[in-house]
Amino acid sequence: MAKSISVSDVSFRFPNQTPIFTNLNVHFGLCRTAIVGRNGVGKSTLLKLIQGQLLPSKGSIVTAGTIAVLNQSVQADPQLTIADLFGVGNEFATLQRIERGVGSEADFSAADWTLETRITSALARVGLAFTADLRLAEMSGGQRTRVGIASLVFANADFLLLDEPTNNLDRDGRNQVIELLQNWQAGAVVISHDRELLESMDSIIELTSLGVKTYGGNWSEYQSQKTRERQAAQRDLAEAEKQEVRLTKRNQAKVQRQSRRNRTGKKSVTKGGMPRILAGARKERSEQTTADKHLESVRLREQANQKMSEAREKIEIIDPFRVELPSTNLHPSKSILRIDDVTFGFEPERPIVRDFSLTITGPERISINGRNGSGKSTLVALIAGTLQPWSGTVDRRSEFAILDQAVSVMEMDRTVRENYKRINPSSSENECRAALARFKFRSEAAMQVAATLSGGELLRAGLACVLGCPVPPPLLILDEPTNHLDLESIETVESGLKAYDGAIIVVSHDVSFLKSIGVTREVMLEDDET
Repeated sequence: MAKSISVSDVSFRFPNQTPIFTNLNVHFGLCRTAIVGRNGVGKSTLLKLIQGQLLPSKGSIVTAGTIAVLNQSVQADPQLTIADLFGVGNEFATLQRIERGVGSEADFSAADWTLETRITSALARVGLAFTADLRLAEMSGGQRTRVGIASLVFANADFLLLDEPTNNLDRDGRNQVIELLQNWQAGAVVISHDRELLESMDSIIELTSLGVKTYGGNWSEYQSQKTRERQAAQRDLAEAEKQEVRLTKRNQAKVQRQSRRNRTGKKSVTKGGMPRILAGARKERSEQTTADKHLESVRLREQANQKMSEAREKIEIIDPFRVELPSTNLHPSKSILRIDDVTFGFEPERPIVRDFSLTITGPERISINGRNGSGKSTLVALIAGTLQPWSGTVDRRSEFAILDQAVSVMEMDRTVRENYKRINPSSSENECRAALARFKFRSEAAMQVAATLSGGELLRAGLACVLGCPVPPPLLILDEPTNHLDLESIETVESGLKAYDGAIIVVSHDVSFLKSIGVTREVMLEDDET
């Protein structure tokens, strides 16, 4: 039987009866398939259904082949080792007993002498040189994710299930994942918003409120197909709307003509030019004709409305997000920030940032790059003043705003409007409402409590609060702004940043994002990690 995963007529509801899928049908073969869609549409739920963590309310999922899974985060149990994560903790313990000279006859009989070599090889595939007895608690989050991916290589399964595998990874880690998938010869089902990774896919499955659709090819080909579909659907909708207008005008003309005929007939009867019996018959026929024409008009209008409905159903109604922001009035020659020979760490004699210098002039857009643990977020905290350097100076020469992954600028128990007013106390109510509307928080949407927003909505709200004021700050600092956002939310953030004319410092490993917002300079932080 060919290796495959078949999802047939699957429906799923959460315990509170919120429906996620209804009669979902999708098939995965031995190729690399990405699942894309907005946050909350059910991507992770689908993976949990496939691996059996959740059971469908209706329908069936049939898997022919073995599955290996990588979830969004690899938990760091303090006692869990790499060998444990690989599922060979007992087997590795057997080899360790033999190496210590305390192995039993049963140990020698059961020993897998290739085990250590296979573990080392799998780790090397993701750029790691760890030993199998290293505990996960001793690794960074990015390293744990890489080890989790290596465990999938070790398992040699027919299908890999990966949920946002490049989140929390540095540039090297992302490249390792992309290279792994590019060379993967079996099946892979990947949830991701990483456009670089999506370029290596063989097909893309899109989950939307309208259902599921499969597109052959990678991200670029998917975008081309989506553009053609959207244009065709818009043309169909426009034609259906024109037809509805034509029918309305035609019906009005018919009603007017019939009304004139009726008036003419009444005049003839009144003047005595027509016998009353004949006039009555004509009136009856006229009324019947009017009724028939009305029914025909209703039928045509219903057909036109049906065509419009069908055309609209092909289009996910998305309010385009295009922002026009007030200017920061930042002069190209103005010095924004000067950092001279800054050194800082959390433990004596172990600096994280060492002898770092940076000068920003005018509306430069600078990315801070480096491996996990190289001090990127620490540097952001030094620039913001929440940490003080051991030595050196940080000279902030303009106002600035910071947006981190948690969007901590927002107070979570306040509404979007309340947060805006708190951050911009001099803004009038009209300025507040206009600024929030530019970021799609219109009317009641502005009254949503921050804690109830999705990740993408929260970041958009943060942008509205710090950039939507009458004069935005000349410097914006972003720390991994796209982590855990869906593709639509990332494009929303990109649109907002493109409209901003100030300077930007951004920590991000998302190359597509950096290119989209126009980063002009990259600063690399070095560390001693091997």
